[in-house]
Amino acid sequence: MMKLTGASILLAAAALVAASQTASAAEQASAAMMNANGESVGAVTLSETPHGTLLHATLKNLPAGAHAFHVHAVGVCEPPFKSAGGHFNPAGTKHGITSAEGMHVGDMPNIHVPDSGALEIEVLNTQLRLDDALFDEDGAAIVIHEGPDDYASDPAGAAGPRIACGVIGK
Repeated sequence: MMKLTGASILLAAAALVAASQTASAAEQASAAMMNANGESVGAVTLSETPHGTLLHATLKNLPAGAHAFHVHAVGVCEPPFKSAGGHFNPAGTKHGITSAEGMHVGDMPNIHVPDSGALEIEVLNTQLRLDDALFDEDGAAIVIHEGPDDYASDPAGAAGPRIACGVIGK
């Protein structure tokens, strides 16, 4: 039988705390959202859950109306944000929430910004994981488009120009 001393108990407790903090850090990410003028329009926090990734967006200074809200495949946000590439789609599926042929992992419901230009919203993306595919060598980004996603047009939902972008980082 192993005899535990006060020092070994403290070391074990410290190791457990460090392991839980490391696990928590690996399960969260964020994106600072900027418009084409380099001005902040808010932030998105991503938290992995057992059922997917919860995105908590706190946004401001956006035009009122419906806007597509996607995860894009490249973590580069240079205006006009085409640098973020297409939707995050590691499985190579068709685009669109209403598509019978699948949807991209980066496809999410439209956001609806009120006249104030400010919005706080949570979206659960059941396919998105905070894993190596998202954090590969070219990274990934959150993109907000000028118009709404039609949920069907392949490859991008006919959502128009990109008006805000944020690189996803740990």
